Amino acid sequence: MAQGQNRNRKLIPQAANAMEQFKYETAAELGIPNYQGYLGDLPSRMNGAVGGNMVKKMVAAYEQSLAQGQQPPTPQVTNQQPTP
Repeated sequence: MAQGQNRNRKLIPQAANAMEQFKYETAAELGIPNYQGYLGDLPSRMNGAVGGNMVKKMVAAYEQSLAQGQQPPTPQVTNQQPTP
């Protein structure tokens, strides 16, 4: 990848391990065995499905917590400049 193109940073770095585990669980639910992140032999549709389903689950969990009267914490996002 060209230098300066990686802008995919975690807002909360301490959640990196949990997000990785979440990714593998989602892939398993979609029937993708032995998912290891990007797999060049899988079509982009399959890799994209993992991320898309992760987002669906996170939105559903947030909506459910709101429906139960809980206000989940919202991370504070700052404008971080990517480091070269």
